[in-house]
Amino acid sequence: MSLTPYIRAMGRGPSRARSLEADEAQDAMRQILDGTAEPAAVGALLMLMRYRGESPGEIAGFTRAVRDALPVWSGPQPALDWPSLAAGRSRGLPWFLLSARLVAEAGHPVLLHGWNSARHQGEAASVAAALPHLGIAIAADMGSAGELLARRGIVYLPLESYAPKVLEVLQLRDILGLRSAMNTVARMVNPGAAPTLVQGVFHPPYLQLQQAAAAILGQPNLAIIKGGGGEFERNPAKDVPVSGLRGNAAFEIVAPELLAETSVRLAEGPELPLAAASLTALWSGAARDIFAEAIVCGTAGLALMALGAAPDVAAADALARQLWETRDRRVAA
Repeated sequence: MSLTPYIRAMGRGPSRARSLEADEAQDAMRQILDGTAEPAAVGALLMLMRYRGESPGEIAGFTRAVRDALPVWSGPQPALDWPSLAAGRSRGLPWFLLSARLVAEAGHPVLLHGWNSARHQGEAASVAAALPHLGIAIAADMGSAGELLARRGIVYLPLESYAPKVLEVLQLRDILGLRSAMNTVARMVNPGAAPTLVQGVFHPPYLQLQQAAAAILGQPNLAIIKGGGGEFERNPAKDVPVSGLRGNAAFEIVAPELLAETSVRLAEGPELPLAAASLTALWSGAARDIFAEAIVCGTAGLALMALGAAPDVAAADALARQLWETRDRRVAA
């Protein structure tokens, strides 16, 4: 009942140190979550893992422990799990929320979840501020999330409402000064056990890490991209590598650019101001912005491909564009 053996295993020196096995990582995270681990040992473990680089087994083990500690999901199974974690202050509007709603309205229930504190997001990037503009309800807990998903097809579940201990560990970044493996684990949790998962990363090496961890966890369908601010949001002016799993089999593809407007920064189209109301205006058709629409449709296309609604990127992009043109333009979900 101590983290000492695991710290010793990871920190014994260049020739003797090793990564944790998945079952060791699971036990370590169980101790952290149940409060039996010493705070200093928690910091040492997380920072050693950060220094060495997380392994797929460590991420899988941590994730299993978190899942074991979650409240029971009693609602209908979501088709798509879509994590969102405090995108940086430098990014713009969370256009991916429109993509998630588009996918949900196509008949694929979407569970959005994560941590989107105002402290970690600029006003324009605030997911929490944008949700009311799109008619996406914020659940108070796992039980209400299931009820809202059944009624509305899409819901946002804050991390602090279903896994507060995970948030405590995540917030150790304020003390340690560096991100920890919990940033990755929070993307892997999948609280509703959806068969399909999408993820965004900020650093490209995490594409393969999260793909491998998901394979260990038995996640059948997955798509991961380097997205805006680390979110699952496609830049339409670039070729975007996509790593993932389809029917438990790994794949690597490239989603081609949709627009040649390389001079336009992601989430900063030329017509719409960076205000949450702009999301509503784009959805309703009150305002038009070619670049923003390409973000929304391109991101939705990758999600639809991950869901198996289209066989490849080209077909998924065409389906997303068709869904966008025929969407219900009323704001209320």
